[in-house]
Amino acid sequence: MTALLSAPPPAAAPIEIGGLAASYGDRRIFADLSLSVRPGEIFGLIGLNGVGKTTLIKCLLGLLQGAKGELALNGLAAGSVACRRTFAYLPEKFLPSPLLRGWEFLSLTLSYYGLKLDRPRAEALARRLDFDPAALLRPGRGYSKGMGQKLGLIGTLLTGLPLLILDEPMSGLDPRARIRLKDCLLEYRADGKTVFFSSHILADIEEICDRIAILHQGRLIYVGKPADLVARHGGANLERAFLQAIEAAERQG
Repeated sequence: MTALLSAPPPAAAPIEIGGLAASYGDRRIFADLSLSVRPGEIFGLIGLNGVGKTTLIKCLLGLLQGAKGELALNGLAAGSVACRRTFAYLPEKFLPSPLLRGWEFLSLTLSYYGLKLDRPRAEALARRLDFDPAALLRPGRGYSKGMGQKLGLIGTLLTGLPLLILDEPMSGLDPRARIRLKDCLLEYRADGKTVFFSSHILADIEEICDRIAILHQGRLIYVGKPADLVARHGGANLERAFLQAIEAAERQG
C-alpha cells in the first residue's frame, strides 16, 4: 500500500494582527485593529497625517510600550529576536550615519543578519535606483536627502528577507527613482516575498499594491484591492476614492 503524502503546512502570514490597541498617555490612537497580510503580496497602508500609520508600524516592530493585542510576523511573536531576523525595516525620514561611508553602512546593515556584502550586486542595485556607485566611497554627511534615502533602500533590498516593512519609502525620491523603486518592489514580490509599506503617494499605491488598508479615526475602514475601492466609490482614481471613503466614514461616525 502506498503511503499518502501529507500536504505541506501553509506558510505563516507575514503579518498577523489581532485586536491591536495603542495609545500615547490618555490619547487613544486606535483600538481593536485586526489585519492579515498574505505571503507574496505588496500591501499598502494609507491614511491622513496623524492617524497612526507610523504608530502601527512601531507596534509591528515591537517598539511601542503599552500596545495591546496579538502581533506576529512570519509566524513569530513581534518584537522577539527570532522575529527580527526575518524582516528588514526602513523608517520614514531615514538619514545615514554622517561618519560611515556608503560601503561601510551597507556592510554593517547586512552584518546584523549574518550576511556578507555582495559588492557587484550592491553596485547594480545602486544604478537601478539612479545612485552613483562612486558615492558609496563617501561618508553620509555629504549625501543629499534623496541620496540618503536611496542608500537606505539599497541596504534594505540587499537583505533579501521574506518581509520588508517600509515607512514612506518614496520620501525624497525624484520621479525617475520612484519608478525604479517600484520596479524593484515588483521584482521582490515576484520572488515570492512580501512588502508592507505606508505612503501618501496614492498613485504609487494604486500602481503596485495588491491590497491596501485605510486607517481612519482609529480603525481600519477598508481592506482590499485598490481597484475594488475605486469601483465601490465611483472615483476616477484611488485618490478620489480614498477621499470619498474617509468622508463616508466620518458621516457614519
